[in-house]
Amino acid sequence: MSDYKVSTKALYKSYRNGVSKLDVLKGIDLTIKNNEFVAIQGPSGAGKSTLLHILGGLDNPTLGEVFFEGVNIYDLSENERAMFRNRKIGFVFQFYHLLGELDTLENVLLPGLLKSWWERKRASNYAKAILDKLGLSQRITHRPNQLSGGEQQRVAIARALINKPEILLCDEPTGNLDSENGQNILRLIKQLNQEENVTVILVTHDKDIAQVADRVVHLRDGVLLS
Repeated sequence: MSDYKVSTKALYKSYRNGVSKLDVLKGIDLTIKNNEFVAIQGPSGAGKSTLLHILGGLDNPTLGEVFFEGVNIYDLSENERAMFRNRKIGFVFQFYHLLGELDTLENVLLPGLLKSWWERKRASNYAKAILDKLGLSQRITHRPNQLSGGEQQRVAIARALINKPEILLCDEPTGNLDSENGQNILRLIKQLNQEENVTVILVTHDKDIAQVADRVVHLRDGVLLS
């Protein structure tokens, strides 16, 4: 079996607005090994977030293929791909996307709602353990507006981990944080990669943030440079 966790082949993504066409990704070939931490660095508008969304099964490519352990995820039905995302992938975004009407524990448990009652009970115990590890055990009944930016991002990371994903996709995860909280989040992501063997793909425009990864690839104008 190949040690590649994710790979793409001749990946293109274009958007049409009437008669005009915007080419965002232009023939991306990328391979990421199991348990690797890869940063995709590039300026704003390079296509980084689009590439991440396609890797995570959120947005169909115009052309090309995305393989997860040898399976083309875009050969799957919509329902199969949704299940794949739920079971295999954790997403961490720049904007935390926490639901204001739910408390910390309820937000973390959201991806587990498809599970049976018994699985949800086990997930609740696991969520509390994750939150404790992230230093949030005293905040499980707090709502998002009662948390700092760093705390909200840690809640978002806990939510991404609740289904024990094999891949963590991070889209500018420190973009809304101050320097200290940003460094704490990066250390946490690195720890998850090293201790939990989670494959991490992180996109950023910041070369200093990218250096935390095992490998940095550069994206500019939809083209992979390295």
